[in-house]
Amino acid sequence: MAPFLLNSTIPSRPFSSRSRSLFSSCFACFCLSQRTVDVRAVKMSENGELGDQEDQQPGGKKMEIQLELNLKQKLATRLGTLIAASLVYFCFCCDTAVASVIFAALLGLLLRSPTFVFSLVMTAQRDIMALQRFLALNLYLLKRDRGGFTIARCFQQLSRAQPQKACFVMDDRRITYAEALLLSEKVAGFFSGQGLQRGDCVALLMETRLEYPCIWLGLSQLGVITALINSNLRGESLLHSIKVANAKALIIGSELMDVLQSLIEKEQLPCLPVYQYTDKELRTIPGHELLPGAVDLSAALATQQAMALPASSSAEEARSKLLYVYTSGTTGLPKAAVITNLRFLFMAAGTFYMLRLNRDDVVYNPLPLYHTAGGIVGVGMALLNGSTVVLRKKFSAKNFWLDCSRNDCTVAQYIGELCRYLLATPYTPEQQHHRLRMMYGNGLRPQIWSQFVRRFSIPQIGEIYGATEGNSNLINITNREGAIGFVPVYGRKIYPVQVLLCDEETGELLKDPRGHCIRCRPGEAGLLVGKVDSRRAVSAFHGYADKGASEKKLLRNVFAKDDVFFNSGDMVVCDILGYFYFKDRTGDTFRWRGENVATQEVEAIITNCVGLEDCVVYGVEIPHVEGKAGMAAIVDPGRKVDMDYLSIMLRGSLPAYARPLFIRLLDEIPRTATFKLKKRELANEGYDLTRLSDPIFYLNRDGVYRHLSRDQYKSLQAGTAGL
Repeated sequence: MAPFLLNSTIPSRPFSSRSRSLFSSCFACFCLSQRTVDVRAVKMSENGELGDQEDQQPGGKKMEIQLELNLKQKLATRLGTLIAASLVYFCFCCDTAVASVIFAALLGLLLRSPTFVFSLVMTAQRDIMALQRFLALNLYLLKRDRGGFTIARCFQQLSRAQPQKACFVMDDRRITYAEALLLSEKVAGFFSGQGLQRGDCVALLMETRLEYPCIWLGLSQLGVITALINSNLRGESLLHSIKVANAKALIIGSELMDVLQSLIEKEQLPCLPVYQYTDKELRTIPGHELLPGAVDLSAALATQQAMALPASSSAEEARSKLLYVYTSGTTGLPKAAVITNLRFLFMAAGTFYMLRLNRDDVVYNPLPLYHTAGGIVGVGMALLNGSTVVLRKKFSAKNFWLDCSRNDCTVAQYIGELCRYLLATPYTPEQQHHRLRMMYGNGLRPQIWSQFVRRFSIPQIGEIYGATEGNSNLINITNREGAIGFVPVYGRKIYPVQVLLCDEETGELLKDPRGHCIRCRPGEAGLLVGKVDSRRAVSAFHGYADKGASEKKLLRNVFAKDDVFFNSGDMVVCDILGYFYFKDRTGDTFRWRGENVATQEVEAIITNCVGLEDCVVYGVEIPHVEGKAGMAAIVDPGRKVDMDYLSIMLRGSLPAYARPLFIRLLDEIPRTATFKLKKRELANEGYDLTRLSDPIFYLNRDGVYRHLSRDQYKSLQAGTAGL
């Protein structure tokens, strides 16, 4: 209301030339003072003198998280505020007493809050740009929601508008929009004849191929839900994934028939119809024969008549279930997250609108199609936005840049670990011979961010934060190094994403005297949560196929009675400009010597010490000792890690309580199919010499790591090691 009140007291006479001149000069002075503050902040950031939290970058550069203004910045901000306020007063408010009183009150508030004024001015351009894109996204989602648009219907429109454009490309094959639409309609026609109905579920177990999205797209035309099964699963995990989705049928690629055969032989697989898809070039190769009792799906589709979508749709179709996408299983068996049509629309269109992609972009997607990153955010660029998407069966660090160059890609996807794999490859000039204007994805570590961008000449990084099933969505559209996204400083309390104060070790939320959760201030690490509002695609939470698992992810009565928030399980830190920085997973932080140890910080330092090799840090329990001792597992198949050098570096980089007590060298760190490290599995194995054959080193009293001896192990178990 403040701008309205001020405007209502503007004198009726127009500005004089003197007033306009005063306005121009004062405004220029105000902008100059703010610009000077910004430049000084950047210089101080490079010198490591500003901010309380920093991550060491390769090459010695430090990433700063600005948590407060220094004295010079406060004075400059107040000076700029006074200059601008004086201008406004003499031009608009000096003729009326009421306006003068209101203006004086507002000026007093601004002068008391230089940090808010500084943040507001420094982020104005960012926030205006984000607001424009966010409004365009919400308008798009509103139209699709009210029109009852499903993914299949959106794709049908695109295919008719650009039938001959390449939709998906893989190796030397490509499929146009018209061909992809025809294949999906044939799939719909075939399975309609098999008796599948709306609400049924079909499990899809298949490696990446051009036909993969077309198959689930065709099933969705019938209202059938497709469970995208991780093609790397075996045994119990695979069986669990099929059962938890309550699948009525199974579609399998012939390349995975041996996996299914093992379940059949053990009589573990439920009695389901099996449909086997075999590529033409594989039909004559041994090992791709039709499974006994299976239906040859590829042969059936060759003669199948297409079944087009009905001309009309109902409004509720946009909110109907589309897919089950499984969580990675780092903490147990995979859980089937529900993806509705509207949720798919939000994730794919959100990336498209917020990062300003366009239909002429060629997107390189080397990620698996059974997971959110590759199968929704990647594939969605073609299905919803009209871009060409280049697929790859399996990620290859060696061929990544060759693929981008060969296919004239302008945008590429990543997940954090892939970036480190790319950095670990030997340098060649061809790595910069590409047309990429942007890479987007999630999980790019701050400690390699700047090195990655410089080495491969990437103009923009679009870091996205979000979970498959979650609604805590953030995005970095400004190239801010290390940030996972931002919320405008004036919208922290109204935006559905919040950061709550909690115990860093246990993740338990801290409450105020009224029993409500406490919002974190800049610099305080807290739990990231998202407010659940089923009416909006941006903040809806559809949970898992298992309703019990869904309830465990919800927090109730957070700020008010009966409000509901989604628990992301991630610890983040926010700065004064509204940027968010990932800190750790809840539970990854452990307590030792009365101090909290953040695993990611220790991992960053060790990774740099051992030449960017894989490293994971976790807490292990020691009998008769309070807390958890740190343990680092390092990939070192050649056993080349110099323990003396590592001991010296850790002594100089970490406080005593943060240095790992144990170091384990192994050939490979266990991972999920989406490259996430299985910390729990390693933590359970601990430092047990009776179970492990890998070399384990122990931090001795002189600060040097040496092989853990049997006598030392026995004293640790007996509680006589002096810890």
